[in-house]
Amino acid sequence: MGDDIVARRARPRQEGPNARRESPTIHAVPSPPAPPSRQRSRGQIDLHVGPATANGPTRLKDLAESGPSRLRFPREAGTMEGILVNNAGGIACGDAFSVSARLDPGAALVLTTVAAEKVYRSDGPVSHVHNRLDLGAGARLAWLPQETILFDRARLRRNFEADLAGDAGLLIAEIVAFGRVARGETLQEALFEDVWRVRRGGRLVYADTVRLEGRVSDLLARSAIGGGARAMGTILDVSPGAEGRIEEARACLEAANPGVTEAAASAWNGHLALRFLGPEVGALRGLAARFLTAYRGVPMPRVWQT
Repeated sequence: MGDDIVARRARPRQEGPNARRESPTIHAVPSPPAPPSRQRSRGQIDLHVGPATANGPTRLKDLAESGPSRLRFPREAGTMEGILVNNAGGIACGDAFSVSARLDPGAALVLTTVAAEKVYRSDGPVSHVHNRLDLGAGARLAWLPQETILFDRARLRRNFEADLAGDAGLLIAEIVAFGRVARGETLQEALFEDVWRVRRGGRLVYADTVRLEGRVSDLLARSAIGGGARAMGTILDVSPGAEGRIEEARACLEAANPGVTEAAASAWNGHLALRFLGPEVGALRGLAARFLTAYRGVPMPRVWQT
């Protein structure tokens, strides 16, 4: 921004009727400095894994980390497991985070998070999370982050994209808490937009968009939207044969559900989907974990159990 130019006229001297008036003098007055721009977090993970040899165990091939985003691999037996860490301690207004994972043919991987992700209140800017997965032939990925907690006045847009080879398998579980129930918090003003797009062989096979804006708690109180829910979850299995596991999934769900959380399963277009709605995130998280343990036949990642 350039300096403002201000003309200031000097007072005439009182020395007689024919006294000369001084010409206006020009002073350059600096503009006030612009307010400093906010420092926002920009976190990015780019991951590439694949078997070291044909039919061998999955190994890390390449990893790039930037900003506060980190990915750690505990030494665990069985399927390779990666734990996403946000060193910023949460997502604030205007932050942007992304995860990109590429699995070579035959690779197997579990991705989770070290803790629940908190999305703090915003005074206007929208935060963005973009996750993208590419799975080669026969690759298997379980995307199992812990829950996302939206604070009042949080503003978040999240995109999830996956491109799968014809026989690749992907299992996704996402849980969202609308406010901190233990503190009596409700979302009187917030934005939550969640867009999922899954393609197999280049063809779109699953598309889902959830958008809640404004008085989100009031919207969720409507019977046609949330029926008073304060937390929701989605589990999607787009692995080969997932549609044929519908009765098995319903049996696992019935055995795992004590009745506090509403849940249902459906299957179409080659995949299996489950929806969860509950009055608080703890019971919903517990149900999802019990279901996933029974459905996958293996324990949840250790970070879920702490």
